Amino acid sequence: MKISSIISGKRVETISASASIQDLVNSLSSHHIGALVVSNDGRHIDGIVSERDVVRAMPGKLDQLIGMHVRDIMTVEVHTCTAESTTTELMKMMTEHRIRHVPVIDKDGLLISIVSIGDVVKNRLGEMESENQALRDYVTTG
Repeated sequence: MKISSIISGKRVETISASASIQDLVNSLSSHHIGALVVSNDGRHIDGIVSERDVVRAMPGKLDQLIGMHVRDIMTVEVHTCTAESTTTELMKMMTEHRIRHVPVIDKDGLLISIVSIGDVVKNRLGEMESENQALRDYVTTG
């Protein structure tokens, strides 16, 4: 199945690299999400920052965290996919790179959405349920 079916109507939240860690935490909490794409214009990807990045920045720096910015903890090397990518390809990428959020880009490399591991799992479970139902129908009508 294509990623386009998962992202239909899904909005992506962004944050500026110059935003404070407090702004980051507030945004993650208010949107009930685990990651934000770092972008100054909402289209070009500068990085990605997740709740994991916040936790990893804490040891030994807890007292400094209040003065830090998103740019200090964000991941700059961002793995992306397109709407034409498949869920199988995305699951493989997420597993290999141990990532939970993948921005979706268009043919020009501009941000159009984001997919989380939860989105992929939910989609895969739906596919499996449909396959199971088709098999049950086949067995009971055959």
